[in-house]
Amino acid sequence: MGRIPVNIQSEIGQLEAVIIHTPGSEVENMTPKNAERALYNDILNLSVARKEYLQLSGVLQKVAQTFEVNDLLRAVLSVPEAKEELVKKICQHENAMSMLEKLLALDAKELANLLIEGVPLVKNNLTNFLSQERFSIKPLYNFYFTRDASIAINDEVLIAKMANAVRYRESIIMEAIFSTGELATSTVNPTSFNNGEQVTIEGGDILIARDDILLIGNGCRTNTYGIDFILARLQAQQEKRKRYILVQELPYKPESFIHLDMVFTLLDKDKCMVYDPIILQPNRYQTVQITIENGKVLEIKTVDNLLVALKSLGMDLKPIFCGGTKDRWVQEREQWHSGANFVAIGPGKVIGYSRNVHTLEEMNKNGFEILRAKDVISGKVDLNSYSSYVVGIDGSELPRGGGGARCMTMPVRRKPVE
Repeated sequence: MGRIPVNIQSEIGQLEAVIIHTPGSEVENMTPKNAERALYNDILNLSVARKEYLQLSGVLQKVAQTFEVNDLLRAVLSVPEAKEELVKKICQHENAMSMLEKLLALDAKELANLLIEGVPLVKNNLTNFLSQERFSIKPLYNFYFTRDASIAINDEVLIAKMANAVRYRESIIMEAIFSTGELATSTVNPTSFNNGEQVTIEGGDILIARDDILLIGNGCRTNTYGIDFILARLQAQQEKRKRYILVQELPYKPESFIHLDMVFTLLDKDKCMVYDPIILQPNRYQTVQITIENGKVLEIKTVDNLLVALKSLGMDLKPIFCGGTKDRWVQEREQWHSGANFVAIGPGKVIGYSRNVHTLEEMNKNGFEILRAKDVISGKVDLNSYSSYVVGIDGSELPRGGGGARCMTMPVRRKPVE
């Protein structure tokens, strides 16, 4: 079978291929002391988290080709030149060049596991013996949120420049996967360009509303330099048609607002999920519209909100409210547990956490049939029997990491939306 061409032109086109990462031992290689450093809200129970994650991956496998990060990484490490280049790059970044020869001597399977789960610190000298660290190369606690480290836009993949050093290796691994493996694409890495070190960009902040409209969150994870980098890339393409970037400023606190997809996701051609207090209520968080044509910025202006701007561009979306419409406290609780974070597997066909019952009730009022992931996986429910639905996955442990179904999926191919 030939390489699979990457192509993403929307958030809602029928999903054909997606990258996921089932949580492994890296999640348990964390203590309450280092949870904050790992960007977690809490420490996870791995056995429960895996059961919940298998509901997500089980539903995805019913509708699309799924790729596990570990398998893709193992394929990269099976190519000697790619293996040496990747391991050397990681050791340089992690200040662990003393580990290089030992790591290169390992087979692809064992090495792939260690590069994700962490390389234990060998207590073979005084410095290491007295060190409070357990790992010379730390575990990638956050890697099950595959959305953040790379972003497919049309037929290209933008390699994320993560805001926190604990996640840099995720981007390094994803760049190697897209440069070497069976997914056909070209990659763009901000660090290869001037001022790249100032840039931060993460995938949770970038939504493709239409092939000519990008929505980008500006907050603690994606800064203005990152958005200007994307703007410059669009200008360099010199397209004669107009292209648009809609920038939504986000609060820096609390951490449940880290990405745009925690307060806004697209559900259907005419529906979206919104966290009302940030997206629709008048507040101090600006929405900015940038218009590009023929390589030039025609206009930068503030607009009332994302929905007003999208409507002016021909996308009239009905908002469905995270947490329902009756109680602000309920809205806050469900947003905290990723109640606005849905991933579409087709127009009007989405996956999210079943724990956010008020959000799902609101979706049901708006035509979404509520289905259980367990019933879909067992074959009790046939997804083809429904034109619009939300598949609920269990979420007692996974949300503790600070993300939902969109965060845990990195689509690489979707069908065009008619």
